[in-house]
Amino acid sequence: METKSASIKGGEFLIKETYPQDVFIPEEFNEEQQMMAQTCRDFVREEVLPLLDRLDNHEEGLMENLMKKAGELGLFAVSIPEAYGGLNMDFNTALLVTESVGGGHSFPVAFAAHTGIGTLPILYFGTEEQKEKYVPKLVSGEWMSAYCLTEPGSGSDALAAKSKAVLNAEGTHYILNGQKMWITNAGFADVFIVFAQIDGDQFTGFIVEKDFPGVSLGNEEHKMGIKGSSTRQVFFTDCQVPVENVLGDIGKGHLIAFNILNIGRVKLGAATLGASKRVADLSVKYANERQQFKLPIAKFGAIRHKLAEQAIRIFAVESALYRLGIDIYRMEQELLASGKDENEALLGAAREFAVECAIIKVEGSEVLDYVVDEGVQIYGGYGFSADYPMDRAYRDSRINRIFEGTNEINRMLTVDMILKKAMKGELDLMGPAQAVQQELMAIPDFGAAEEEGLFSAEHKAIRNLKKAILLVAGTAVQKYMNSLAKEQEVLMNIADMAIKTYVAESTLLRVEKLVSQKGEETVANQIDMVRVVVNDAVDIAFKAGKEGIAAMAEGDEQRLLFMGLKRFTKKDLYNTKEARRRIAAALIEANEYIY
Repeated sequence: METKSASIKGGEFLIKETYPQDVFIPEEFNEEQQMMAQTCRDFVREEVLPLLDRLDNHEEGLMENLMKKAGELGLFAVSIPEAYGGLNMDFNTALLVTESVGGGHSFPVAFAAHTGIGTLPILYFGTEEQKEKYVPKLVSGEWMSAYCLTEPGSGSDALAAKSKAVLNAEGTHYILNGQKMWITNAGFADVFIVFAQIDGDQFTGFIVEKDFPGVSLGNEEHKMGIKGSSTRQVFFTDCQVPVENVLGDIGKGHLIAFNILNIGRVKLGAATLGASKRVADLSVKYANERQQFKLPIAKFGAIRHKLAEQAIRIFAVESALYRLGIDIYRMEQELLASGKDENEALLGAAREFAVECAIIKVEGSEVLDYVVDEGVQIYGGYGFSADYPMDRAYRDSRINRIFEGTNEINRMLTVDMILKKAMKGELDLMGPAQAVQQELMAIPDFGAAEEEGLFSAEHKAIRNLKKAILLVAGTAVQKYMNSLAKEQEVLMNIADMAIKTYVAESTLLRVEKLVSQKGEETVANQIDMVRVVVNDAVDIAFKAGKEGIAAMAEGDEQRLLFMGLKRFTKKDLYNTKEARRRIAAALIEANEYIY
């Protein structure tokens, strides 16, 4: 994979143009990467899907054995350095593997918890001794891992954890006491990454083995979905943790928790993408099989709309996911070249693109929720039956809007992180925001010549969407200053504008690159897709911006801002019905998701 320097920084998509040649698109995965993805899909199809009912009933040892098989196949090793038994592959390959197991219902939850938040804290923050002791066994599947952050009284406010660790008189062990809940893989984990307070306010990470004295587990939780994943409370009662098992620096546990979450968020987006593709596949097949009024329901416009919209949203979030993946990879290479070690480089790259990681988490989880909801509808009454696949898909999807920080938290973080980067001088928002204000005061140049080209209207729409975001966000900063964090509704309006703009631009860049590689005729459906995506993004941004302006301004100021918003979200009518029909027709003919 190419290693040229990062051409863009995190959050810069708002103010800097990206070109098709600068993005990576999934169609460019090489043969080795495709084979790795196929291995994962085959594993899910042959090993996981036949066991779903048994997994949901928590048959003893079943999930653990599946995980061990995955470890033996090398599926845990993708992004781990060779020194610890890994394959040392690039970040987009790791995302592709996560996507490719994503259709396995509860399995990808166990998989992601183990390979991500369960293993990476030791790899990135552990001492050399800790890494040598634990990482090879976690990579091979000999040992399983779990991540213990959430407590009964602290979820989104993770640093408010009450678990505490006190150094014993001999200075050899920390005595750990506390209670953790919603811990994925707890039932079969050999190693727990645990966070606790030292001296009341020093939030610190620890590596705790299941056989340490004082570790005990609650019963399996009864959950709405992902029933096959082990979710238990973990109790630490005078648990003796050797001092050499402190993870990272004392009092710096937040660096572990929050840096790992950036990678967790983008990988969750990848897993939801894989799940979305499987449900879209099932939806198309069922629509072709199911007959009503002597016709397959795939012949009806309402069903075609649903099939096409599933595909369009999947294609769009996929475009954004792998665009972000290459940006993280390039930044990682840049940091390596500047002298950072491998661990610091990837963590630093993910931290740089924390805004986009949050965007992918939100969009991926909400696309999956849309896709499964419409999957149920396409199946009709059978969609509501536990004997058909949509029941499990629907219930399993719902957790993803809560995992890795709720979507509300991630929306607010998206705006907060952009503004913080601007205040630190890492992102020049002031200049572009002032230019938008000046444009607002100027008389529109109705005689200006329109640029020509296949996607000239879409490019103009994206540029204007960015102006609309700067207009609303700039007004919010001026209005609320230091109290902006309290205006959560306005922050979420701005976030929705930013999310849809990033995803729409990513889709446009992907399709432009495809056109340059394959020609317009070959990718006619994808051209339809990007036009629908941009059209709908403008509508969503207009609604969000309108709500934000109405909340912040009154009188003449409100009228001026609203006029500006209308100018920046003005677009010609586009026949999305016919575009969706063409997209659906190709899906129906192929009898599967094909994009």
